[in-house]
Amino acid sequence: MVSVKDVAKLANVSTATVSRVLSNTGKVKPKNQQRVLEAAKALGYHPNNIGRQLRKMETMTILVVVPDITNSFFSAILRNIENIAREHGYEVILGDTQNQQGDTYFSYLYEKKVDGMIVLTSYLDLENLEKVSAQYPLVLACEQIKEIDVPSVSINHIEASALMTRHLIEAGHTKVGHVTGPLDGILGQYRLQGFREAMESHGLTVRDDWVIEGDFSLESGYRIGKQLVEQAEMPTALFV
Repeated sequence: MVSVKDVAKLANVSTATVSRVLSNTGKVKPKNQQRVLEAAKALGYHPNNIGRQLRKMETMTILVVVPDITNSFFSAILRNIENIAREHGYEVILGDTQNQQGDTYFSYLYEKKVDGMIVLTSYLDLENLEKVSAQYPLVLACEQIKEIDVPSVSINHIEASALMTRHLIEAGHTKVGHVTGPLDGILGQYRLQGFREAMESHGLTVRDDWVIEGDFSLESGYRIGKQLVEQAEMPTALFV
């Protein structure tokens, strides 16, 4: 097995210099850095991070939790999370709640398996989420939950939904329907709220039979489409 000593010998530097180069800590002359990198590549050396992790109590790993990995919406987000994480020396692991409650993933933080979490779902116990966030690095992405104080990156789903609905109204539609996301989640609730507010502000009626709950799947899209075309009267526009 290739060791740090082997790399130091080939590069003609000290083992301390090799450690500084490979861990990207401390100052090293550019020529020495290049020699170390070339020697490590030539020998096929890969640093063992277990010792460093034990000393610093760091895993250099981030857990990203999504509600449904089969939803292509998350692909671009995950790719960019991983790109930025790797630039800073971190690895990313994925948790897929499959549209179920995601609180079990908090155990990764409790058991020190990861250094932090990026959560892309609101299918969580809010009290538990706020308690975990107060103790560990955690960011809620894609959805903002106003009722709790958790670091969040999100858009204003209420205003975005209202904007989409106003676009349809300004195009001349007065009979507008809405296919929601799951209404037991914050995202679906906020978008429905924005839809209702835009319709009511224009004096338009929100018909209960034109507001249908979906779950972002192809199957629910087919079911809802069939349900709509079988109605005696259909909306002229849909916000989906």
